Amino acid sequence: MIKRFLYIFLPLALIGCKEDVTPKPSAELRLDYVEADFVRFENECPYSFEINDDAIIKGKGSCNFTIDYPKMKATIFLTYKDVNGNIKSHLQDAQKLTYEHVIKADDIVEQPYINRDSKVYGMFYQVQGNAATNAQFYVTDSVKHFVTGSVYFYAKPNYDSIMPAADYIKNDMRMIMETMKWK
Repeated sequence: MIKRFLYIFLPLALIGCKEDVTPKPSAELRLDYVEADFVRFENECPYSFEINDDAIIKGKGSCNFTIDYPKMKATIFLTYKDVNGNIKSHLQDAQKLTYEHVIKADDIVEQPYINRDSKVYGMFYQVQGNAATNAQFYVTDSVKHFVTGSVYFYAKPNYDSIMPAADYIKNDMRMIMETMKWK
């Protein structure tokens, strides 16, 4: 009786329990970053701004700085120039730097910035696509000061992969623009 049971039900159990195998969808890496706390950065340079307290700022001479984000493998490059009647040349250089990325960019969105109270005027460029930089800006008072900023990642420019980090740093760059004060 037991042998008969094993001969009938064992093969049925082995065959009947088989499930169709379905492939699982690819998972996506979720990158969450802590909310930024900003502190005022001031030194002997003729301007100051607020910076993410997780970023590392390093002077490069002549009031030029790098702002490093080691966890994201990215750096913001800030460049300061005096305006001595050559504002038009500075504006053309800033725009040229941005539009050199048009070859790899899918789109470049310009967002003007005006703060009449602080006399800070500028443009924020959001570069979409696999360009070397995802965001750039310039700010000026049109008379004495001109600052440009651009972010670069130390990775192959794959917009989909670096988008969370690019968005995070883009917000930091806007904070630099919006908190810029001339001395």
